[in-house]
Amino acid sequence: MKVFQYRRNGKIEIGILKNDGLEMVPVNYLGSAPRHMVDFLEHLTPEKKKRLDRNKEMVRGIPMREIEVLSPYLRGRQDMICLGINYHDHAEESARFHNEAFGGERPVPIYFSKRFNRGVGDGEMVDGHFDIVDSMDYEAELGVILSKDAKNVSEKDAFNYVFGYTIINDYSARNLQTNHKQWYFGKSLDDYTAIGPCIVTADEFDNPPALAIKSFVNDELRQNSNTSLMINGIAKVISQLSQGVTLQAGTIIATGTPSGVGMGFEPPKFLKKGDVVRCEIEGIGSLTNYIK
Repeated sequence: MKVFQYRRNGKIEIGILKNDGLEMVPVNYLGSAPRHMVDFLEHLTPEKKKRLDRNKEMVRGIPMREIEVLSPYLRGRQDMICLGINYHDHAEESARFHNEAFGGERPVPIYFSKRFNRGVGDGEMVDGHFDIVDSMDYEAELGVILSKDAKNVSEKDAFNYVFGYTIINDYSARNLQTNHKQWYFGKSLDDYTAIGPCIVTADEFDNPPALAIKSFVNDELRQNSNTSLMINGIAKVISQLSQGVTLQAGTIIATGTPSGVGMGFEPPKFLKKGDVVRCEIEGIGSLTNYIK
């Protein structure tokens, strides 16, 4: 099922999309009104999830024309966990752009965090911060959303902790990313995290999901790959991180981006004011933003 966050009559709600895509069913009938997505996940028992999935076609929904779809994550309760250089072809293009920052051997996964004060939704504007950024880039990524706290999880059991998947555009300021010798500042500018348009529950996909992933800039195809080509898979990442970190319910893991980002071209094709960026992942949908 597809889980959305939306605004109706000035109020933010969580809802499940009906199969016809024309109506949204609020989850309030379960006996609680979650304030945000993490609140929803923390109180979603397996029994409630089954009831939602079973009843969504029978419950009267709200016409989509009456709601404003928002990012499923308007606020981050904690920083997003990201994987760097998690596709071989992206590793090659990154090293060509700036070998000191992106080159070298990587015998273990690269993890870094990304602050997001606001999750930018589908159809929204993104501030390029061009007063301090001269190399704004895009990165289409599969986002993994955890359903419950994960601690000391085995790879075999890892997918039992996955609630679902979403699309993330991990916007990046390459000049800040390389100048500061680490990636936090260049990844964490306001508006530089787009998430959406929804979360699709894990039971809609195989484990691990092998999904076409693409990005377009002004309708020009830039990235075209498949999530099956990740260097470090989802189960490995969840298991490894959970050995020393309690991954709380609602944790977002951005699994890295394939080749085709702006810095990978010669000369680079960085974003500029007025550009339209669209990320697509098979089975989830598309996430479009306008650069201002």
